[in-house]
Amino acid sequence: MVDFRKWILALAVVGLLLGIGSSAANAQGTFSCSATSGVPNIVRAEGITELLGDLVLNCTGGTPTTSGLPIPLQNVQISINTNITSRIVGLGNVSEALLLIDEPYPPGADAYPPTSVPTNGNATTQLACLADNNTNCAITSVGPGLGAVGSYKGTAGHYNIFQGVQTGVNTVAWNGVPIDAPGTAGIRVIRITNIRANAFQLGVSSTLIPTQISEILAVNGSTTITINQPSGGNVVGQVSPGLLQPPAIGLVGGFPGAALYQQCNSVNTYLSPPGFVTTDAGIGVSATEGFAYSFKPQSYDQIYEVKTLGDADYIPPGNPSVQDIPGFPYDTESGFTPFATGLTNGTTGEYVGIADHGTQLQFTISGISSGVTLYAPSYVYLTGSYGTGTPIGVAVLVSQGAVSSGAFSASATAIPVVDAPTAGVNGGEVAIATSGTTGTLIYEIYYSDPSVQETLTVPISVSYTSNTGSNIPTPTTTPTTVGVEFSPQSTVTTASSSAPIPRFGPSGSPQSLFSITPCSCNLLFPFVANAAGFDTGIAIANTSAAPASYSSSPQTGTVTLNYYGTTSGGGAAPPAFTTTSAVPAGEELIFDVSSGGNFGVPATPGFEGYIIAQANFQYCHGFAFLSPPGAQGQGASAGYLAIELDTPFAVSRTHNSGENDGH
Repeated sequence: MVDFRKWILALAVVGLLLGIGSSAANAQGTFSCSATSGVPNIVRAEGITELLGDLVLNCTGGTPTTSGLPIPLQNVQISINTNITSRIVGLGNVSEALLLIDEPYPPGADAYPPTSVPTNGNATTQLACLADNNTNCAITSVGPGLGAVGSYKGTAGHYNIFQGVQTGVNTVAWNGVPIDAPGTAGIRVIRITNIRANAFQLGVSSTLIPTQISEILAVNGSTTITINQPSGGNVVGQVSPGLLQPPAIGLVGGFPGAALYQQCNSVNTYLSPPGFVTTDAGIGVSATEGFAYSFKPQSYDQIYEVKTLGDADYIPPGNPSVQDIPGFPYDTESGFTPFATGLTNGTTGEYVGIADHGTQLQFTISGISSGVTLYAPSYVYLTGSYGTGTPIGVAVLVSQGAVSSGAFSASATAIPVVDAPTAGVNGGEVAIATSGTTGTLIYEIYYSDPSVQETLTVPISVSYTSNTGSNIPTPTTTPTTVGVEFSPQSTVTTASSSAPIPRFGPSGSPQSLFSITPCSCNLLFPFVANAAGFDTGIAIANTSAAPASYSSSPQTGTVTLNYYGTTSGGGAAPPAFTTTSAVPAGEELIFDVSSGGNFGVPATPGFEGYIIAQANFQYCHGFAFLSPPGAQGQGASAGYLAIELDTPFAVSRTHNSGENDGH
């Protein structure tokens, strides 16, 4: 966290400088600028590289430099109350942060997008220089005038974009910027853009007042400029959770909560081989924006193709070609990306301001059992309160099994164009690659609506072929879990030349996705006795062997007998016993209380009470017969069917599904 005691000192120094400047300026004819940040950007609390709102100076008055003379140079510095994480694009900490004068438009701005037509005589040529000394950006005045008719017209030697240098973890400076007074020509606009901040470092406020990111501007040089700005700095960001936590989990179209499977029942075997388009429900894992505009594509190209041109396809990320109009709300992960000559772009060939990819959401599934394959769609349509006839958002699976952090150019060539949506249909199922017991899905936003709070629900399908003899799939001792976070996760919390943009800190916690329980059949024998001249014979049939038309698979398993009651003379009930060998499908466990029986069941003479039998196979039925020793059907004998403790819908106390057929 930033030490705010340093901020108090910094504010005092700035206030002193501004006071001196005001006095001098009033004596010379005031050249003053009022700072405004407009409506600050809402930034994601999980984000390390969040784009802040632009800081704009509206400057008036003063005496313009005489034509033919050099414009006085100024040193401009901004500081914020967290780490600045704008990309480093050149040696010496050259930053992608830019300072613009007179709102220069690019050539052809009147064509794309249509709403960007300049109306105030803006220059339509963008010319840049690196502001790190007293000669790079020198401009000879052409006299009073703004934009295309002033000294910042974008022709040779008349720069209008100035590139900064990061001078500290939370400061960027532009040294040697020629800033001329507009005089009576009108309002000179100075815009500072492409400032990214580590919101994760600040965290979410614990009070009703949200955490804010403030930007303080300081200027000094050969002439005095009065800067009017709030004493606490200009609010350029408001921190809010970008994802609702925990993610919603439940059967798609069914009940909320984790799914429950049984080892002995094969699940979704038709999913292999994959590749078909399906509306299969699966287990829905929903990631919802904490606020509208939390999910963003990489570039405005992706928005323009769908929203403005009405194209039937969603396009992948790439080199943004239309994000070069100052102050235009592009609603993307990329910032201001001018194609101006004179910019330092590093060795990657990326334009300044560009993000490596759109918003990515990472689904991490942990504790996957042996023998289980998981499937997810290749792309998923978002849901939200869209207006009638408006396009809906889409996210595309860009990685499975490993977290991707490569540049946009690598992923763009590998991701296909996505067709326009068909109601209720997502992309074809793809098997999720796993490493050990963990699988990772990463979906990237190709299109989203910044005015709608949207939800990405990924249906995850579980598939396995039961083989209880080989313990496949392995029953889960704890549930398989899923966690949903922004991606990529990073420990790089300061400005970098190589770490991806955007990047995020960890958030949320894993939630239960599904469990696999051993198959079991549970029987209650409510009265069993070997006392007062009676004995009890018990038979338990393993009925998992059945005609093929029943779609059941034969199962083999042991049986555990749990005794509750007393023995002769008031002694304790015998301890629980598990058969020494498994009972095969189609066979029966048969024993007498007095003498024991097959599969190693021992005698428990003198016992009187009840028995609960737990069989490690799904289908079983039981019968008990009480009679005097040697009785041959006399009236003193009685028999009954065991009570099934399982139900077909797993809502009994055993939470196992069986075949409770009454009696």
